[in-house]
Amino acid sequence: MSVSTVSRVFNGYDDVSPATRERVMDVARRLDYAPSAAARTLVKQQSQLIGVVLFTGYEHPDIHHPFFQEVLVGLKHGIGELGYDLLLFATEQPGSSRGRPHSYLRRARQHRVDGLVVMGVDRNDPEVEKLVRADIPVMAVDLDVVHDHTSFVASDNIGGARLAVRHLHELGHTRIAAIAGPSNTKPGADRTLGFRAEMRELGLKIPRGFEVEGDFYPESGERAMQSLLRLSEPPTAVFAAADMMAVGAIRTMHAAGLSVPGDLAIVGFDDIRLAELLSPPLTTVRQDMVGIGLAAGRALVEQIENPDVTPPVLTLPVELVVRASCGARARVAADG
Repeated sequence: MSVSTVSRVFNGYDDVSPATRERVMDVARRLDYAPSAAARTLVKQQSQLIGVVLFTGYEHPDIHHPFFQEVLVGLKHGIGELGYDLLLFATEQPGSSRGRPHSYLRRARQHRVDGLVVMGVDRNDPEVEKLVRADIPVMAVDLDVVHDHTSFVASDNIGGARLAVRHLHELGHTRIAAIAGPSNTKPGADRTLGFRAEMRELGLKIPRGFEVEGDFYPESGERAMQSLLRLSEPPTAVFAAADMMAVGAIRTMHAAGLSVPGDLAIVGFDDIRLAELLSPPLTTVRQDMVGIGLAAGRALVEQIENPDVTPPVLTLPVELVVRASCGARARVAADG
């Protein structure tokens, strides 16, 4: 057969007879043949590749956090079922011997990706603004960027924080503190907003020192809990804006010879797999991390294939998962 006929089969043209199509595909199967992706990109001006920008700061390896791992699983499934593949971009450290600043847009164009998923980056990074202003489709995770070709997906972080505070109050707690996420991130800022809003709604005060900012990792949860325990009147309950920070907080409690929930109740946020394995198992606000990845991938492909459609802002619901790290204990009676 001619090269053009074979090409038309692999490119899905409908002017090839079923018999011819089957003959070509049968030979391809026997030879384990696949068309050159690079060549198809040049011809069709479409790579079927989605770039992923994932950066969580130089202090922590990018994909060690369980949240990002679960989102990547969902993203892989979301775009894979639509015929696309992932390309994970590396991030350069400061002072790199290569001497070049990172550029998400340059890398996207260099690798000819059809679109980008961006997560874990600083919203104020000028490279993010370049992406937003460019013509490449972008779907962000937990990053409030909206433009002609850009949108984002996030959980109901404000509502989730309110659920956590309400649950602790229903157990009798009134001295409720927060180990907050970083204020320069959307989930960190929104969960703090939710914490404050529910405390205000319930008529509860937030004493000085009852809000300590962390970075979503265990070490910051340890430091935050140490700070809270040093207060002259410590809290009886803590809302940790991420399960990993709750892990660190519980570790500090155990090291101090204190018990959870006997001496202090803790609610986390995420429902990572470790949450139910802790001692005690962690009460937490569950967000659908795999669902976030699925939603981001599907929305991005929709944007790629229908560029005239305005990309949506997606907010996924959350739910409270009650386990053993909260309780109405003897200390709670002293609150009132």
